[in-house]
Amino acid sequence: MTIPVLLLTADDALYQHWAGLDGLGWAPARGYRLTDLAPWGRRGVLVVMDARLLPKAGSDIPDVPTGLQVVVASSHPGDPEGRRALVAGAAGYVHAYMPLTGLDRVLRHVMGGEIWVGKSMLSRMLSQIGQAVPEPNQDWARDLTVRERDVARYVALGHSNQSIADVLGITERTVRAHISAIFEKLGVTDRLMLALRVHGIDQTATQGAAKGVGV
Repeated sequence: MTIPVLLLTADDALYQHWAGLDGLGWAPARGYRLTDLAPWGRRGVLVVMDARLLPKAGSDIPDVPTGLQVVVASSHPGDPEGRRALVAGAAGYVHAYMPLTGLDRVLRHVMGGEIWVGKSMLSRMLSQIGQAVPEPNQDWARDLTVRERDVARYVALGHSNQSIADVLGITERTVRAHISAIFEKLGVTDRLMLALRVHGIDQTATQGAAKGVGV
């Protein structure tokens, strides 16, 4: 069974690249402009959208129509554009010419209700959350061990598993085990949700789990 996906771009070469998804279980359809999203909103399909169709910086990005899960793809990805896309309701932000096997993986994560951003961007987002929002209380840490609390704080600041292992003098495998236990105890499924929990930010504002960095 193939899965419908709308490929939104005026660039023929880029469309030809994305159209290769038809060999990975997808049924591509093509759109050319933002107005082409509206008829698909009622169908609940996934969309891969060329970032060049977004309004210029300083202009509002139209909200994503209800029922669509949009992945914005940019030939020159950057944090400001990625944040604008995610705030507007996009469920992912990727490189436009990423390998199709990777794009297939992103779309399947998004189809499962998750949000996808690259590792470096997610790390910077976590770091910015930590700098902008002081940890308000310790309620989130009540059921964690002392070591799990330490790991959770480093994760919430955007540190990688290896850097956490180096700082705490433990193996990366042990860090992964701690993060898995933390996720289970706190009822979160990814690093971004953990950061929001640690910093006391309302998680109802998120649309799902942010991928790009696992446990």
